[in-house]
Amino acid sequence: MTDHTDLILDGTKIAWHQDRIRAWERGERIAPITIDMALTRACNYACHYCYAMLQENDRKVINKDVIFNFLDDCADIGVKGISFVSDGESTISPVFVDATRHGSELGMSMAVGTNGFVLNRRKLEEVLPHLTYLRINISAGERGRYAEIMGVKEAWFDRVCQNIRDMVEIKKQQNLNVTIGLQMVLMPQYEDQIMPLALLGKELRPDYLVIKHCSDNEDGDLGVNYGGYSRLYDTLHAAEALSDESYKVQVKWSKIEAEGKRTYQRCYGAPFMIQISGSGLVAPCGMLFNERYKKFHIGNIVDERFGDMWRSDRYWEVMNYIAGPSFNAQRMCGSLCLQHGVNQALDSYMKGQTVLPDLTGQQPPMHLNFV
Repeated sequence: MTDHTDLILDGTKIAWHQDRIRAWERGERIAPITIDMALTRACNYACHYCYAMLQENDRKVINKDVIFNFLDDCADIGVKGISFVSDGESTISPVFVDATRHGSELGMSMAVGTNGFVLNRRKLEEVLPHLTYLRINISAGERGRYAEIMGVKEAWFDRVCQNIRDMVEIKKQQNLNVTIGLQMVLMPQYEDQIMPLALLGKELRPDYLVIKHCSDNEDGDLGVNYGGYSRLYDTLHAAEALSDESYKVQVKWSKIEAEGKRTYQRCYGAPFMIQISGSGLVAPCGMLFNERYKKFHIGNIVDERFGDMWRSDRYWEVMNYIAGPSFNAQRMCGSLCLQHGVNQALDSYMKGQTVLPDLTGQQPPMHLNFV
């Protein structure tokens, strides 16, 4: 059983990587702690809240040679964790199982965020022993609403629920250390699904359900009403109250309460946590994948070894630009990005508002390599 006391679902674990923060402060070229990437841009779902639809770029195929070379380079330079999340459904890539195993055998922490549809029992038995966490994106607890919100047939809901039952069972049978979670991307108009989903989780018994905000781009193309979250607070608290000793419901309050606003202007988080598109494109973050942000694009792992890219001046020109005075994340970025928590922590540290805590003798949190 997972001990939820060490599971940080809202916040950042960057303070546990002080060696890398100090090296960065000294101006050294640090390897990312975490890389968030996809193995393909393709997806078998059509979720209404999908940010990836706004991020079209030149598609290239990440085959087995490409991903193995990439993972070898990551292990070589000191990347600690790789999550297959980003802008495509990685589980439908033919290299998904092999890539997960290879990264794990190289000593890196591997994780996946997925709609869970193709993860049948056979696939789960192959990948679960190699994963730190497996998170299912599921934004409704009822068949009809699931089909509407996630753009699929109602019957797909039943299949995903069965796959979740199977993964919970395999974890138990094999006594695996993997954390199994559900994630709801909440737009205010999905309010009616908060409690049904929290109750469904209580029945299916994953380790947790996390309820998070929906990100939008700087033009507001998804139309997220950030002011609308405040009226959901009572329902969200009621969902959290369904937590028990082996199932945790956690709302990402830090981002929901932020209402899409940032307190910082510089992006310090990217060197610690970069994102790679399912097209192979390397950029500081997923919000800059779109072709119109070409000036932030570093290269493509299909065309060039990641190790060479990371050592290049181009990589560091981009990183230094977004951390410098010419860049303003409040005006030039979409809302509440992946690096938001890391950015907040490093911004207040660099301004002298906080100090790095002394963590000597403290038990590290779970999933340490996913900051």
